[in-house]
Amino acid sequence: MLLLNISVSDMLVCLFGTTLSFAASVRGRWLVGRHGCMWYGFVNSCFGIVSLISLAILSYDRYSTLTVYNKRAPDYSKPLLAVGGSWLYSLFWTVPPLLGWSSYGLEGAGTSCSVTWTADTAQSHSYIICLFVFCLGIPVLVMVYCYSRLMCAVKQVGRIRKTAARRREYHILFMVITTVVCYLLCWMPYGVIAMMATFGRPGIITPIASVVPSILAKSSTVFNPLIYILMNKQVRQQFY
Repeated sequence: MLLLNISVSDMLVCLFGTTLSFAASVRGRWLVGRHGCMWYGFVNSCFGIVSLISLAILSYDRYSTLTVYNKRAPDYSKPLLAVGGSWLYSLFWTVPPLLGWSSYGLEGAGTSCSVTWTADTAQSHSYIICLFVFCLGIPVLVMVYCYSRLMCAVKQVGRIRKTAARRREYHILFMVITTVVCYLLCWMPYGVIAMMATFGRPGIITPIASVVPSILAKSSTVFNPLIYILMNKQVRQQFY
């Protein structure tokens, strides 16, 4: 359910966000006006946060699956609650710029939109700080904690037994960790550039310098399905 949630959010980015930036890049300018820019900034932020929160929840799910032995039948209520919670959490942090707490505007070379990182106002700075703490910092800390504890548990179990079921769990763990690492590699450069643009001296980030991190951030929608197909045996068999 969580993997499906990530895939859906990536697909929605491609349908409702990438199409606009692709057309703008072909023409060399933004084509759909201020409201289109606000829409683009909102959907990219919303769906991106959904993916990151889902990955954080997935890290806890893998940790609890490997460390808590449970014979009960699969319960879909908790995954559905997690999926719904990821969307509500994302909306909670991406709707405020539409209502006046910061805003969405053109970024980089003027062919895409995002949060107005360069706005020198107390409102904008407070929103950006909250966005990075609650939508990047805390989820990353959750992942680091869960995976560090999980690695200790895996090493202990590996010394005791190496059944086929456990080997399968190790493979899933490796897939999820790879997904998270790729996601952070895609988004960290964008985050660093955004923070430099917000709190650095004016003009420190040129439009050209901001294009590459923006493209890397969008490329996370490409890497996730490749990882699922190449590294997940069940998904790969169904795909074939």
